[in-house]
Amino acid sequence: MSTGTPTTLAPGATGTTTGRPYQSCTEVSLPYCPIQATVLGYYPNEGANIFFAVVFAINVVAVTFFGIRYKTWSYSAALFMGAALETAGYIGRVLLSHNPWNQHAFELQICAIILAPTVVCISIYLTLKHVCLSLSPHLSRVKPNWYPFIFIPGDVTCLLVQGIGGSLAAAGGYDNPKLTAGGNNAIIAGIALQVVVLGAFGILLVDYFWKVRKYFQCTPREEIDGDALRLYHEDKKFWMFVKAMWGAYAVILIRCIYRIAEMAGGWGNHIMQDEISFIVLDSCAMVVSITLLTFFPPGILFPQMAARMSVRSRKKSKKGTNPPTSAGEEEDGQLKTDSPARQEETSQGPENTEKN
Repeated sequence: MSTGTPTTLAPGATGTTTGRPYQSCTEVSLPYCPIQATVLGYYPNEGANIFFAVVFAINVVAVTFFGIRYKTWSYSAALFMGAALETAGYIGRVLLSHNPWNQHAFELQICAIILAPTVVCISIYLTLKHVCLSLSPHLSRVKPNWYPFIFIPGDVTCLLVQGIGGSLAAAGGYDNPKLTAGGNNAIIAGIALQVVVLGAFGILLVDYFWKVRKYFQCTPREEIDGDALRLYHEDKKFWMFVKAMWGAYAVILIRCIYRIAEMAGGWGNHIMQDEISFIVLDSCAMVVSITLLTFFPPGILFPQMAARMSVRSRKKSKKGTNPPTSAGEEEDGQLKTDSPARQEETSQGPENTEKN
C-alpha cells in the first residue's frame, strides 16, 4: 500500500477520485497521475490477489465436479457463478497491481466482486428448504417450498440493483461525477437490501432450528418420524453440512455489512483505500464462504437434498421444463428413500412438492 507524501497535482486538480483533472490518466505518472488519485489509492498486492484468484478457480472446478457427480444442479450452478465471478474479480485486481489506472480492470473487479456474494446466497437459500423437508416441515413458519420463491427473487432484486449501480458508476468514471455518485448510491442500496434479505433469512433459520431442537428433545421418540429421528440424532455428515451452511451465511453477512461501510464514504474513501480490511472482511470472508459450500457438498453430506434434486432433474428430462402437475408425481421419486411416515407427512399438501 502506498504511504508516500502528497504529490503535486495538475493545475486545477481537486485531489479527489472523481475530479476531472484525472480523466485522461491511463497509468501512474508524476506529477499529474499519482497513485493517491486512483480509487483504491494503492497498488493491490499481486501475490495475495493471485492466491485468491487461484483459490476461487479451484472452487469453480470442484463445484463443477460435485454438481455433475451428484446432480445438484441449482445449488451448484449458483455456487459456480459466484466462484467464477470472484475469480474474474481477482484477475482484475492482479491487473490493477501492475497499473491502478487500468479502468477496464477496475470495472471488472468492482462489478464481479460486488455481485458474487449475492449469487452465492442462492445456494444458501436452497438448503433451508431441503433441511425442513428432511427434518420436520411442520415446524417451519414458512412452507418449505416457499423459501426459494421468497428469498431468491429478493436476492435477484439485490443483484439487479447492484449491477445497475456498478454499470452507472463505470459509465460515469471521471467524466460524470454525478452519474458515478448515483451508481455508488445504487450499489449501497443493493447491498443494504441484501443485508435485509439475509437478516430475514437468518431469523427464520434460527427460529426453525430452535423449534427443531425443542421438538426432538421434548417429543417422545415413537411419535417422531424414524428417518427424521436418525437424521437429527445420528447423522454426523448432515450436521457437518448444516454447520458449513451456518458458517457460510455468517461470513457473507459480515462481508455485506463491511461493504456498506466501505461504499458509504464514496469512491476513494479511507475504508476503500485500506487493503488490509478489504482482504480480511471481503476476500477471506468469501474464500471461507465459497469453500465451505463447495467442499461440504450436499451430494456427500446431505444425500436427501441431492436425491430430490436428482429426481427433479430426471422428471424434467422426461417431461420437458414444465413442473409435475400433481404432488403424487413429484413425491414418487422422493419416496424411494423415505419411510412410510415421511411419505404420509410430505404428501399432505401441494406445498411439499419439489419445485426446485
